[in-house]
Amino acid sequence: MKNRNLKTAFLLAALAVALGAFGAHALKNLLNAEQLHTYQTGVQYHFYHALALAVAGLLQMHYSNKWISIAGNLFIAGLILFSGSLYTLSFARAAGNEHLNWLGAITPLGGVCFIMGWICLFMAVSKSKNS
Repeated sequence: MKNRNLKTAFLLAALAVALGAFGAHALKNLLNAEQLHTYQTGVQYHFYHALALAVAGLLQMHYSNKWISIAGNLFIAGLILFSGSLYTLSFARAAGNEHLNWLGAITPLGGVCFIMGWICLFMAVSKSKNS
C-alpha cells in the first residue's frame, strides 16, 4: 500500500486508543477533573483527526489533486500541535511540573491546522472532475 495517509492514520488511531486507555487508568489519580478533561480533549481530537486522515487517504484513491495531500499534512500537524500540546501539558502536570503552562498557547495553532485541513478536503472534492 503506497497511501501514506492511510498507513499513518491507522497508526495514529491505534495511538489514540492507547493514550486514551493510559489516561483513563494511569492519569485518573494524578490529575484533577479539569486537567483530566484537558487530556481527554486531546485524545478526542486525536481520534477524530486520525479518522479524518483516513478519509483523506481514501479520497486519494478517487481524487488526484494537491489539496488532499495538503489536508493530510495539516491533520498531522494539527495532531502534533493540538493533541501533542495537551498531552505534554497533562503529563507535566501529573509529574508536578507547572512550568509548561505556556504550551496552552500552542494548542490553538493545532486547531487552525485542523480547520484548514477540512477546508482543503472541501477544496479537493470541489475542484475534482467528479464533483
